Amino acid sequence: MNDRQHYLTPEGARRLREELEFLKTTRRTELAKRLREAIQMGDLSENADYIAAKEEQGFLEGRIQEIEALLRQAIIIEDNGHKDVVDMGAKVTIQEGGEPPETYHIVGPAEASPRHGKISHESPIGRALLGKKVGDEVAVKTPGGEIRFKILEIAY
Repeated sequence: MNDRQHYLTPEGARRLREELEFLKTTRRTELAKRLREAIQMGDLSENADYIAAKEEQGFLEGRIQEIEALLRQAIIIEDNGHKDVVDMGAKVTIQEGGEPPETYHIVGPAEASPRHGKISHESPIGRALLGKKVGDEVAVKTPGGEIRFKILEIAY
């Protein structure tokens, strides 16, 4: 991982800690057992189970290191007291033209999941929303063209 700041919601940090705990305990134990069983089969150079388990072990250890680094560098998004301005951690309801309103949770890139309504503060829409208030009209250039919407509600 790089040295830039990583923002996480308290919920996102909790989920990462849970994943880390699962990987370091349950998954490591399962993989160690698979490796022992594969080694007991003999010739490792042609043992597909051993090769697959070693590859999986590499991915597992890489993910553990990635999560540990992310949690070490993370800035947890706290309530900043500004309920009237869009900031990290806000849930913002917007409406584009006559379309139905949509609500987005402004999070860091590590938690972004547009399908689940979580957008990064670094995304075009996320950047455009930061610092705005209810009633503001916002124009955003996106890969699909410019969109215009109005901010209906901000919640934390």
